[in-house]
Amino acid sequence: MLLASAVVVWEWLNEHGRWRPYSPAVSHHIEAAVRAGPRAGGSVVLGQVDRRLAPYIIDLHSMNQFRQDTGTLRPVRRNYYDAASAPGQGVVWEWESDRGSWTPYDMDVGIAIQRAFETQRPCIDLSPVGFGYVIDFGTMGQINRQTQRQRRVRRRLDLVYPLATGAAGRAASWPAAPGAAAAAAAGPRAPPCSCPQCVLVRSVKAAAPPAPAARRSAAPPAAVKGPPAQGPGATPPDSAGAGQGPGKPAPSSQAIRRQASPAAAGAGPAGCPASPPGATGKAGRVALATLDRTSLQRLALAQSRVLIASGVPTVPVKNLSGSSPVNPALAGITGILMSAAGLPVCLTRPPKLVLHPPPVSKSEIKSIPGVSNTSRKTTKKQAKKGKTPEEVLKKYLQKLRHPPDEDCTICMERLTAPSGYKGPQPTVKPDLVGKLSRCGHVYHVYCLVAMYNNGNKDGSLQCPTCKTIYGVKTGTQPPGKMEYHVIPHSLPGHPDCRTIRIIYSIPPGIQGPEHPNPGKSFSARGFPRHCYLPDSEKGRKVLKLLLVAWDRRLIFAIGTSSTTGESDTVIWNEVHHKTEFGSNLTGHGYPDANYLDNVLAELAAQGISEDSAAQEKD
Repeated sequence: MLLASAVVVWEWLNEHGRWRPYSPAVSHHIEAAVRAGPRAGGSVVLGQVDRRLAPYIIDLHSMNQFRQDTGTLRPVRRNYYDAASAPGQGVVWEWESDRGSWTPYDMDVGIAIQRAFETQRPCIDLSPVGFGYVIDFGTMGQINRQTQRQRRVRRRLDLVYPLATGAAGRAASWPAAPGAAAAAAAGPRAPPCSCPQCVLVRSVKAAAPPAPAARRSAAPPAAVKGPPAQGPGATPPDSAGAGQGPGKPAPSSQAIRRQASPAAAGAGPAGCPASPPGATGKAGRVALATLDRTSLQRLALAQSRVLIASGVPTVPVKNLSGSSPVNPALAGITGILMSAAGLPVCLTRPPKLVLHPPPVSKSEIKSIPGVSNTSRKTTKKQAKKGKTPEEVLKKYLQKLRHPPDEDCTICMERLTAPSGYKGPQPTVKPDLVGKLSRCGHVYHVYCLVAMYNNGNKDGSLQCPTCKTIYGVKTGTQPPGKMEYHVIPHSLPGHPDCRTIRIIYSIPPGIQGPEHPNPGKSFSARGFPRHCYLPDSEKGRKVLKLLLVAWDRRLIFAIGTSSTTGESDTVIWNEVHHKTEFGSNLTGHGYPDANYLDNVLAELAAQGISEDSAAQEKD
């Protein structure tokens, strides 16, 4: 079947295992390089089309995105979607973050939202695609099914993604077949590219000395075994039998050697001149081991100059010999560029993930100064009986006889008109308007009662505009146990203090009336969960506030996992924890200089501060 009715979307794999789309402009840029064939060189510099992506390069030989300033590699893929769907129409659906920035939905989610929008449905439940949210087209809001928290969403028009060419089911290969490469090479050449990456490739080709004949013939081509290079349209990196994803350890403790193919050896960046005799082809291919110390230093110096000239920040790390500092980007970017220059590449093992501290005996575990006990169980707090929603809200509202001529941000109707809420009918009049006492925001009382009934009904209220909390906010965390103590080891970045270890244990069970699906079972994956804080003054302060959050059932909730997509399972509830003890490969470890301040801000957003901790003690 011809792909005339499909569009191509280039996507990258994030740390949660979800494929995220590049923008239409970036996809056009990558697709143009693919269709240019070997003359494009096999590398795509994303900063040429989007300044925000300046550190990133895509290597089409390995189908990886490489970040120059950190050395991070992520798989990419070339995916097809119906030309009549959202990407084929240039429609992008986005949600607003807490910082006011707009983030596009995953492509399959955006397509589902657009399909519901086109059929004039009032809303769409995203649970079937792995998210516990509802999109309300009337208010253009995203509603968390568990917490009822709302975010704005928007629909905007962008470029249409590039139309696919060729036949469906035929995997595009990179580089092209030798005959095609020869035909392409015979065509007219464009002027040499002057970007830093292409300049470096040409300098590597020109500086590389020819290998001795004995070394060139030491091993026949059949002796070199390596995984087949993934090309555009090949099996995506997350499929069975595909390459490793980010964060996964290397399959062997030995370094993996990958030999460039003859077709790749002749490939260079667009417009680059042909390599000098002896620098390309089987007879002239240079092994990295044949370069002397001076040549290696020249290569490293050229790489560093290019990185500095292109404005890429560098961070000192230790190289394989453990002595001299090198740029973290050096190994990865040199691998990509040397592959394009026809040189073999040596990939080393990634850093090791350290989740837990060394074994600790019972005698070494100590209680935390200033904190009573070493564990506590969940206590379930209920709103006082006999309090109707109207009676609860009466404490926080001032009735307005003459409401302002503006919209109610819950129902989006004018405050001078009756409420537009269409759900179960509260007992208050739909035209009654109230003003929240502390923040001053104005709403239909009818809408506030409906919002309260859809929440936890614990006697508290949170302003949907500014998130000010009235009363004591509690959550729906299932029963469990929280343990906490000090162990005699230090966290990276906190060498002068010991470590507070927190252990959360929650068993699977049956959902209660406050949960998404009452009477249905829920799972509890990954328990007991171990988390770590520095045993410093600020670390102990965070622990005390986490204890308040635990008592208020705000640490966990039951919902849909954003990592696995599983529904009806125990998930974290917007208070981040550090679960890596001795590394920070997933972003959930140390060192992290801002973590303690960030988690204090997250707790404050849940209504938990030092004042609330003192009230809890009283």
